[in-house]
Amino acid sequence: MVTLIASTGLTAVVSVAALTLTGGQAGPPLEWGAGPLTVDSLPRVPYVAHRGGAREVPENSMSGLMAAARRGTAQVLDFDTRVLRDGTPVVFHDATLNRTTFLGGEVRALDAGEWRNVRLRPRDRLPGSWRAERPPTVAEVLDRFGGRIVLMLEAKDPRGLDRLAALIRARGLTRSVFVNTNDPGVARRIHRLGLLSQLWRSARQLRTDRPGLWRSYVDVLDVDIRARDADLTRAVRSGIPRVWAHTVVTPAQRDRALALGCNGVITDAPGRLPRHPARGPGTVTAAPGR
Repeated sequence: MVTLIASTGLTAVVSVAALTLTGGQAGPPLEWGAGPLTVDSLPRVPYVAHRGGAREVPENSMSGLMAAARRGTAQVLDFDTRVLRDGTPVVFHDATLNRTTFLGGEVRALDAGEWRNVRLRPRDRLPGSWRAERPPTVAEVLDRFGGRIVLMLEAKDPRGLDRLAALIRARGLTRSVFVNTNDPGVARRIHRLGLLSQLWRSARQLRTDRPGLWRSYVDVLDVDIRARDADLTRAVRSGIPRVWAHTVVTPAQRDRALALGCNGVITDAPGRLPRHPARGPGTVTAAPGR
């Protein structure tokens, strides 16, 4: 069941009004070539725009992802996925519509036709001015950005994993998209499907995790910046090639993650963090705008 929530006044988008779900481009790819840009093209310390950069743009929105790509402050765009009643994978974080749209009810109760009537409700605290828009499908995001910038999608509902894999493979993006989960078993399944697997873990989970057990099938270990130093260090020494810290919002958090050996930054504010160089012994400085 879907219920209507009273809407508030919204002003028009300023910087991305001319770019719609069906037209325009997200800007030039970060690397030109005969094939799609892949994870092999990432800098030593990539920045990831978490949900598109949720402190700067409407989360999981096409306009937000487009703005993040155009600004060039992140080399990876992150978004969440869920599955509709008819199996259509869509870009959305919560199990219900209540928090980020003008509707209420479960996402999985809708089909693709009903999804076209959903409108995102941008937060008042966001910088700039944004308008209501339909949340995209996964296919639309892959078609807009696939091969132009590295993508990271979280499979919130493992029921849709085979469909997600088919969408990624059909576009030749198996080396361009990380598929994220909190479940090691699902991460193993992602790997067996021939995709790049990413496993995120909370600070509490990291206390007892043995991440070295996952190194044969996890491409990115996504660790909670609130974890203890010892737990982050154990993750870095696990043998998993990429250990990226989430969700970083301050330069101090970023500097701590890099000092402990993390080699990627997942942030809600990619436009702010790269302007502050990492400091302290053993840290890696990420160049602005890379």
